[in-house]
Amino acid sequence: MIDEVAPAKINLALHVRARRDDGYHELETLFAFLRHGDTIRVEPSDTASFALTGPFGAALQGEGDNLVTRAASAFAAQFGGGPWAITLDKHLPIASGIGGGSADAAATLRALARLGGVATDDARLFAIAETLGADVPACLLGRSAVGTGKGEQLVPIDGLSGVPVLLVNPGVAVSTGAVFRLWDGVDRGPLGEGTLLARALAGRNDLEPMARTLAPVIGDVVARLAAMPGVTLARMSGSGATCFALFDDEDACADAAVAIRREQAGWWCLESALA
Repeated sequence: MIDEVAPAKINLALHVRARRDDGYHELETLFAFLRHGDTIRVEPSDTASFALTGPFGAALQGEGDNLVTRAASAFAAQFGGGPWAITLDKHLPIASGIGGGSADAAATLRALARLGGVATDDARLFAIAETLGADVPACLLGRSAVGTGKGEQLVPIDGLSGVPVLLVNPGVAVSTGAVFRLWDGVDRGPLGEGTLLARALAGRNDLEPMARTLAPVIGDVVARLAAMPGVTLARMSGSGATCFALFDDEDACADAAVAIRREQAGWWCLESALA
């Protein structure tokens, strides 16, 4: 039996540079990962099965085909093995801009690789990941990186490990496709140079204005996080609606979480640190 964490992903910056002919967009982004997220459990079984637990598991009930089962099928086609009993313990909100299904698919691939004696950096795993979604290769890598292309071309970058981070979702789901369709087509320039933090601070999320159009409360979340003591950076992640704040220290992060939970009972919060 293998337990594999599927850590939450955040985009410290996300620059949209152009529309592509294949339906994707040309991106430059800074991926970073938290120490907490969902968990995938995989064990050999006489029959294939997929189960859901956790506070957000019910939101996925009834989906016969999802990224976890697709990842398992693709792994079996490439490497053999199975059947497996797979359990997803879902703690991250659905359609929230922090990896979610992509992280779960990547964790499934890592777990099956470990169970089957396949190296987790095997190029064939990354080839499978790319077929599953634009963020899955980054989630399979599982460390801070610069992503280009549609996000699958990755260059690891050091920095910020251990930095406290607070995730906040106002309880709304935002469609990634809908947000990208609203992008105005303007190339506002590339990522800058320097350290990971310097590049993040100088960067932006080009999808945030569109996501705010669909869910104006995102602006309220970012503004509230930015006003918290000890915040280094507050921004929306991915296509939303989850937002994040990096903090100077753990106490400031914890105090901010307490304040937001007290003020906004319907907002989801996760205190963690960057991996």
